Amino acid sequence: EVQLQASGGGLVQAGGSLRLSCAASGEIFDHYAVAWFRQVPGKEREGVSCLTTRSNTPYYADSVKGRFTVSMDNAKNAVYLQMNSLKPEDTAVYYCAADYGRPCAPNYYNHVDRYDSWGQGTLVTVSS
Repeated sequence: EVQLQASGGGLVQAGGSLRLSCAASGEIFDHYAVAWFRQVPGKEREGVSCLTTRSNTPYYADSVKGRFTVSMDNAKNAVYLQMNSLKPEDTAVYYCAADYGRPCAPNYYNHVDRYDSWGQGTLVTVSS
């Protein structure tokens, strides 16, 4: 089972940028769906983006489309979430998650229960 470590969160002003990292250990990040979720207190975990690593196919929630970009560095065995034009409503704890052997799929990537491995979460705070 792959172990994940998420990092890169922080405090940024509205309109700014951050890049989150999800580093994998234990297995090579091949043939995975790697997703980014976010959660604010009192709300369900929301799927933000997903990358099917074998095909390098990304998916995005409508709320972040055009602002966030998910990518992978094979050499570093890591997946990144570049977040631009950040808004206060992007404030949340961000998690990465991995599901071995299946693609993201547009209507399925945001199902929390499908993911076997989760990173520990990294806090993103966007001030207005």
